[in-house]
Amino acid sequence: MRLLVLILGITITGAHGADPSKILRITFQAAETGFDPVKVSDYYSGTVIEAIFDPLLTYAYLARPAKLVPNTAAALPQITDNGRTYRVTVKPGIHFADDPVFKGHKRELTALDYAYSFRRFLEPKNRSPYAFLFEGIAGIETPDRFTLLIRLKQPDFNFSHVLAFSLSGAVAREAIEHYGDESAAKPVGSGPFRLKSYTRSSKIVLEANPGYREVMRNGERLPRIGGVEISIMEETQSRWLAFQRGDTDIEYQLAEVAPTFITADGRLKPEFAKRGIQLERTVDPEIIYLYFNMQDKTVGGLAKEKIALRRAIAMAYKVEDQIRIIRKGQSIRAQYPIPPGVAGHDPEYRSSIAHDPRAANALLDRFGYRKGADGYRRLPDGGPLVIRYSSTPSERDRQFDELMKRSLDSIGVRLEIHKERFPELIKLENQCRLMMRGAAWIADYPDGDNFMQLLYGPNSGQSNNACYRSAEYDRRYEKSRLLPHGPERDRLYREMTRIMETDTVWLLTDSRFRNVLLQPRVKGFKKHPVLHAEWLYIDLE
Repeated sequence: MRLLVLILGITITGAHGADPSKILRITFQAAETGFDPVKVSDYYSGTVIEAIFDPLLTYAYLARPAKLVPNTAAALPQITDNGRTYRVTVKPGIHFADDPVFKGHKRELTALDYAYSFRRFLEPKNRSPYAFLFEGIAGIETPDRFTLLIRLKQPDFNFSHVLAFSLSGAVAREAIEHYGDESAAKPVGSGPFRLKSYTRSSKIVLEANPGYREVMRNGERLPRIGGVEISIMEETQSRWLAFQRGDTDIEYQLAEVAPTFITADGRLKPEFAKRGIQLERTVDPEIIYLYFNMQDKTVGGLAKEKIALRRAIAMAYKVEDQIRIIRKGQSIRAQYPIPPGVAGHDPEYRSSIAHDPRAANALLDRFGYRKGADGYRRLPDGGPLVIRYSSTPSERDRQFDELMKRSLDSIGVRLEIHKERFPELIKLENQCRLMMRGAAWIADYPDGDNFMQLLYGPNSGQSNNACYRSAEYDRRYEKSRLLPHGPERDRLYREMTRIMETDTVWLLTDSRFRNVLLQPRVKGFKKHPVLHAEWLYIDLE
C-alpha cells in the first residue's frame, strides 16, 4: 500500500537513507530528567522522546499554521458521538527498534501498544505530570489488532492534539516491564532514532533507527542523518564558543550574547552571514512566568494579606529589565497566558499587574507587613518574612537572582536564594515544595487549552506548578473544555485570566525570540511551532 501525504511530500517507498557519517551536534542548556514518556514534563527530555517514540499523529513539517497529519495512523481519527468517540487505525508493518527484550524477533507496533501507553499515564505509581491529558478518557478498546477506540467522558474536539503530543508515543509493554525503573534510561520506541549511549546530565547520543519505516521526502528517505550528539552545556558562553569553533551545528539558547551576532533590527550581522551561517528567527509559542506556591505557608492561600504580599512582589519585579538586560532585547512582553500563534490568544489584553514599587510598598504597609530596624519587613504577626526563590546554579540564573534581589529590596522584603539542578527543581515543583520560581511553558499543541490548564486545580502536582485551586477558575475551565475555539471560549479565558491576576498566582513576564543559528552544512531546517526534534527532516552537507 502506498501512502502519499502531499503537504509533507512524504511517500512510503525507497531504500534506507541515513548516512552514519552525518552526525548532528547540538546542546541543551539544562539536563534531561529521563526518557520514559509518562514521567517527564521538561522540554529537553521531551525533545529526545519525540525522536525515539511514535505518536499516532504528527504535524506537517512545513505547514503554517500547524496542521495535523497521520503518523503511525492510517488516517486522521474518525470522530463520532459529538466528539466523545475517536476511532484510529494503526498502519500495519511498523516495528519497534531492535532490542534484546524482543529476543531477536521483529516486534510490530499495534493498537494494543497505544492502549497500554495511554493507560500508563493514569497509573498512580507513575505520578505522571501529564496525567491530566488522559483523565478525560472513559474507556479504551482494541476491537482488533490495529484498531484503537477511545471513548471520552465529555465531548472534546481537541483530543486529536493529544494523539499528536510527543509524550503520547507508543511504548512496548515488555520493554517497560523488563527494564522497570531503568526504562527512563532504556527507551525502546519505533521512531526515527534510538538511544545509542547516555551519560546523565552530560551527553546523549542518538543513532538513526535502522528499522525505521520507509518515509520519503523530496525523493529521499528520512532520516538523512546518521545520528544526533547532544551535550549538556548550562553556560551560555560555553555554548556560544562551541558554535563559534564549529563544534556544534545548531544553537538557539544564546539570548545573553545575541547582540554579538544580531543587528538591532533582528538580522544576522554581515560577518557571520559571510561565513555561511544561517539565522532562523521566530517567537516561541511559549509563556515565561514567575509563580507562587499557593500551598506555601508564607506566600500561599487566598487571605487578603497573602494576596497583598504576592501582588506587591509582582509589582516590584521589573519585567522590562528582564527583557532589556538579561534577554538583551530578545523577547517580547507576555500579557496573556496564551501566547501569539496559539488558538485563544488575545492580542488586545493587558495585564492588570503593573511595575509600581511605590504602590507595592503602600500595599504592604496597609496589610501589616511592617519594616523592622534592619529595614526589612516582617509578617503581620511579627514573625520573620523571607521569600525563598529557587533557581539553577548557572550564570544565566544568577542574573535572575540579582534582578529578584533588586526587586525585593525595593519593597523591603528579604530574599533567600535556593539553588538546585534543573531535574531536582522539577521533582520538588511537582511535590508543591518550592515557594517561588520562574518557569516556562511551550506549546504541546497549538490550542489555548494547553496553557489554561496550567492553573486548573486538579492539575496540581502535574502541570499546575503553582498548586493553585480556585473554584471560580476551575468552574470556567471545565466549561471551556466543552467548547470549540471561538468567542464563547475566548470570553471564558479572559475571565479566567482576570481571576488568576486578582489572586496573583503568576506574574507573566515574556516570550522569547528563538534565534536559531545554523552552520553552513545544515540543510532543510525550519523551526516548527509545535515539533521540537526537527532532526528527522534535517540533512548535513
